[in-house]
Amino acid sequence: MAEPSTDRRVSYRPAPGTIPDAPGVYKFRDSGGRVIYVGKAKSLRGRLNSYFADVSGLHPRTAQMVTTAASVEWTVVTTEVEALQLEYNWIKEFDPRFNVRYRDDKSYPVLAVTLNEEFPRLHVYRGARRKGVRYFGPYAHAWALRETLDVLLRVFPARTCKPDVFRRQARIGRPCLLGDIGKCSAPCVGRVTAAQHRRIVDDFCEFFAGRTDVMMRRLEKEMQEAAAELEFERAARLRDDLGALKRAMEKQAVVLGDGADADVVAFAQDDLEAAVQVFHVRGGRVRGQRGWVIEKPEQTGTAGLVDQFLSQFYGDQAGADASAETVDAVESVENAVPREVLVPELPDDAPAIAEWLSALRGSRVQLRVPQRGDKRALMETVERNAKEAFVQHKLKRAGDLTARSAALQDLQDQLGLDTAPLRIECIDISHTQGMDVVASLVVFEDGLPRKSENRRFAIREAEGDVASIAEVVRRRFARMLSETAPDGSTPGIDPVTGRPKKFAYPPNLLVVDGAGPQANAAADVLTEMGIGDVAVIGIAKRLEEIWLPAESEPYILPRNSEAMYLLQRVRDAAHDFAIRYHREKRAKRMTTSALDEVPGLGEVRKTALIKHFGSLKRLRAATIDEISEVPGVGRHTATAVAAALVRDRDKEGNDV
Repeated sequence: MAEPSTDRRVSYRPAPGTIPDAPGVYKFRDSGGRVIYVGKAKSLRGRLNSYFADVSGLHPRTAQMVTTAASVEWTVVTTEVEALQLEYNWIKEFDPRFNVRYRDDKSYPVLAVTLNEEFPRLHVYRGARRKGVRYFGPYAHAWALRETLDVLLRVFPARTCKPDVFRRQARIGRPCLLGDIGKCSAPCVGRVTAAQHRRIVDDFCEFFAGRTDVMMRRLEKEMQEAAAELEFERAARLRDDLGALKRAMEKQAVVLGDGADADVVAFAQDDLEAAVQVFHVRGGRVRGQRGWVIEKPEQTGTAGLVDQFLSQFYGDQAGADASAETVDAVESVENAVPREVLVPELPDDAPAIAEWLSALRGSRVQLRVPQRGDKRALMETVERNAKEAFVQHKLKRAGDLTARSAALQDLQDQLGLDTAPLRIECIDISHTQGMDVVASLVVFEDGLPRKSENRRFAIREAEGDVASIAEVVRRRFARMLSETAPDGSTPGIDPVTGRPKKFAYPPNLLVVDGAGPQANAAADVLTEMGIGDVAVIGIAKRLEEIWLPAESEPYILPRNSEAMYLLQRVRDAAHDFAIRYHREKRAKRMTTSALDEVPGLGEVRKTALIKHFGSLKRLRAATIDEISEVPGVGRHTATAVAAALVRDRDKEGNDV
């Protein structure tokens, strides 16, 4: 991003001599009071003064951060371990946009075991971790994980079906195909008890956790005993089970002969970005692999990347596993933080990081650079993977960072904004001939969608699109005003989570889907509320015209410009989000209105009917006998339900 003509750093630079020459953690905030960057330093004075050097000599990302910031503050600590912990807590609490976050990528599958259920389920899973569920992985490919699981189900026939399938098979009293072919013990029909099924799951977890030798020896002993007792069919089955386990183990070659538990971390980087690869080795075998490509927040070498990665990655992993609150919580934390972490270079505060990791694990953790042998060879393999991932990223997304920066800079120039619109919010309205009117609000930061902050609105006073836009803007910014600190200087802090409330600060640019009237309505509401630092535009679908408030003619952006592509992505995201919500609301209204006609059918039984069949379409297709199988629904009520659904379907046909 181009350097602004006026260096705004002058307005908030601390006076000379006021910064302590001591270890500590510092925060940069923007003009809305939001924390945008958190860092730690052995000497706060030396580190902070470096941010106020000639901006042309700063890393591009650092230059963008310091020119976006409006204030800086710091906290002095006594030890490097304390600084490390405070930096991690602040990054997790404030989620600063300029800090690198090593979040779990949902493209990496894990194997989940739902120990919190009466009959635990094994399944491939992506997403946030949940309480009461034990996880193995992550793995590079879902297909490889499914292949391994399919092989192991022969030995450990645990349940893998979804809850609705489990309930359906239990209701009809017949197991599914996996139960018929011996890959499920069929607890749904009572072939095994809950205790027996849990023992099967426990054995599976033992094997998957790396305790393979014990399981293999036990099966060999049982096979020999069966053969000695002339139970040849059972011995043959155990022999086949042993073969299945050996095939599963062959997929995970031994890479460390000493059976060590270690994570091996490697990087490939240039001045702006870095690729990170991690191999998770447990019991000497590679149990998982994952990788990221990140934007470097400031000029730093490999040692600095190691420092940032270790503090954030293991803090998140240990925190997620400890929150599971299962009998395996301690073991999960130990799996998350291994005995050894092998890195390409040691950071300056390596002893402090090792001490912090040891505290997370509950036992000693070694942080070191492998020099020779199997561990050095494995490090070289991980480095090759990181370099290959970086090359592929460059080929696939060449110019992506440049394009995003160019789009934001182009928007700033074209619309005459004071700063680049780092945060963009877009509002869209969806309805069917004035019915089921809903709205969506989507958020983009740094040119990328921030889906966790998307919101949807049910319009309370549907008087046309213009009035609906005004209502959404009023509700969104009333939320901002209510969550801002009393002095208006910083965002309010959520007392439960300790994080800033997400809508306690304004966007740089508010986009509404529509032409001049919609843009005028949004701008008028902001003026009424006394909010004057938010730029507003409308974007019309027909000719992709940009409408500015109080302008009689649209502004035309070049059709092939990065700014236009960005606005189209923002608008399309808002449109899709609104359409999904509108369909949900319309379906709910249609379902409710149809079942409301049935005398004596209350909310509990309505919910039970929809939950049992899964959708109104399936409920309409059901027979009276099938409807009467729902708990609490007798034959008389089932007949009334079927008749009401037929009348509702005929009414829809007549309306069309």
